[in-house]
Amino acid sequence: MTRIFSLPILALSGLITGTAASAQDGLTVAYFTEWPMPFQYAKAEGIYDETLGLPVNWVRFDSGTAMSAAMAAGNVQIAISQGVLPFIGAASAGQDLRIVDIAASYADNENCVVAAALEIDAENAAELEGTRVAVPVGTGAQYTFLQLMEHLEVDTSTMSIVDMAPAEGAAAFSRGDVDMACGWGGALGRMMEYGNVLLTGAEKEEVGILSFDLTTTMAGFATSQPGLLEEFLAVTAEMNAKWNAGEDRAEMLPVIAQDAGMEDATAGEVIDDFTFIPVDALLSEKWLGGRVGSYIDGAAAFFHEHGSVPTLLPSYGDLIITAPLQDIATN
Repeated sequence: MTRIFSLPILALSGLITGTAASAQDGLTVAYFTEWPMPFQYAKAEGIYDETLGLPVNWVRFDSGTAMSAAMAAGNVQIAISQGVLPFIGAASAGQDLRIVDIAASYADNENCVVAAALEIDAENAAELEGTRVAVPVGTGAQYTFLQLMEHLEVDTSTMSIVDMAPAEGAAAFSRGDVDMACGWGGALGRMMEYGNVLLTGAEKEEVGILSFDLTTTMAGFATSQPGLLEEFLAVTAEMNAKWNAGEDRAEMLPVIAQDAGMEDATAGEVIDDFTFIPVDALLSEKWLGGRVGSYIDGAAAFFHEHGSVPTLLPSYGDLIITAPLQDIATN
């Protein structure tokens, strides 16, 4: 995949409030290639254009920081599947971004794998102390690793932590050079061939170890075009529900895969690691109603401590707008 999660955060200067879309200008939306999601069915079939009553222009990106810069310049009004860390970086640098949706949760697509020969699981995780671990430092996977170890009461100061990108970590893990490796995507799949996870995605979410992407917009756009924003999110929610139902997979997957620039089988494997959360659940305390804000505050504090985020905001949860989703839930 070309999608980039890692820091350093892009420094943004001379930030400009994003301009509101009009019927004449259309709406411009940022998204990632090779990151298949249900919204792409509506994108390819022209459902957004028809429902919103104006042309929707789609722009591909390969990093969340580039998405932020495009929104700051007024060139993009909505970004789908922006990573948490690029969002933190841009918001901390002064960009007036707002969170309006969770694009996808992928707790099973970002994890740490322990070598099978060690026979270590959540019950005897303390035996990981003193081991050698491959971790992509400065990424969400590093934060996941530290949260896992804290939850399982493993003292990371006893470990030898090696900074490796997921692909490098997977290769080292396969050779037996490290005892545990952390990563995401295809590299995580290769790691799984040689070991086991300590907690499944569902188990991680249950204890508050989250992995998710955001749908974001500029505060000015959310304020000036609330109806348009709500309609956009409503179509997205409808596509998520259509996919989750499972009955239309055979129809939707080829369209999504083609739009994502992927083979059907590969796109299917990737999208099956994602969870597309229903609106009612999104509004609950488990997600946008509370835990997401706390999670982002914790992640921001962690990366600030490690020097990746120079300035912290008092609360990143204050940047969450739930009114559009609330209206969708009641309609």
